[in-house]
Amino acid sequence: MRKMLILQMRPEDEAADSEFQAILRVGGLGLDEVRRVRLEQGIPEIAIDDYSAVIAGGSPFDVSMDPKKKGRIQKNIEVFYDTLFDQVVPADVPFFGACSGNGLLGQYCGARISGKYSEPVGSVKITVTEEGANDPLLKGLARTFSALVGHKEACDTIPPGAVLLASSQTCPVQMFRVKKNIYATQFHPEADANEFILRIKTYKDNGYFTPEEANGLIKTIRPTKTPMAKEILTRFVKRYRSRSRE
Repeated sequence: MRKMLILQMRPEDEAADSEFQAILRVGGLGLDEVRRVRLEQGIPEIAIDDYSAVIAGGSPFDVSMDPKKKGRIQKNIEVFYDTLFDQVVPADVPFFGACSGNGLLGQYCGARISGKYSEPVGSVKITVTEEGANDPLLKGLARTFSALVGHKEACDTIPPGAVLLASSQTCPVQMFRVKKNIYATQFHPEADANEFILRIKTYKDNGYFTPEEANGLIKTIRPTKTPMAKEILTRFVKRYRSRSRE
């Protein structure tokens, strides 16, 4: 059985390790079932046929920022993803990108990424579209659910040819699908309150909010529960973990 490929882009060790553990926990994955790659530490050669699916986590990088202000690591990561999507999209390889993964896939597929629909750190109500209600990852779930967000950029519109699966009042493109097996969410399906509290502490100086707001955000986040958002990632893993070679 092929492993799942977990791609991460967080330079901060504690945040990266916590995100990785959250993906394993929500996905019900063992260490022997995955290959973890921290792209900010180096860009490897990836043979996509070696993996049953790909899961891409978040990062402090913004794809929409002025290219002149992007550091070498960010530029290398963006080139890596373009090359990866050159393999993933034509072959419809199972992929799940959250937050930064959403922006990278959206940009590759032709959506404009900007700060127009940024959302502050917190919980938002996600609404499932009619198409989403019939998608395998969402079918039978509540048509509205809570999810954790915090991002400075998002897709302005759904990428050409993609299917809009979920939206929110403050960010119209919260989840979309390309072809049959390629997914992206602007929200964080892997995260619970403790995960976000760690990220608030880690990224309090990264422009998501003023440092003085951190303690108030932690108090607001602490009681948040997001079981439906987690179920989406759980279903993705269940659906694709045993995918055989075609």
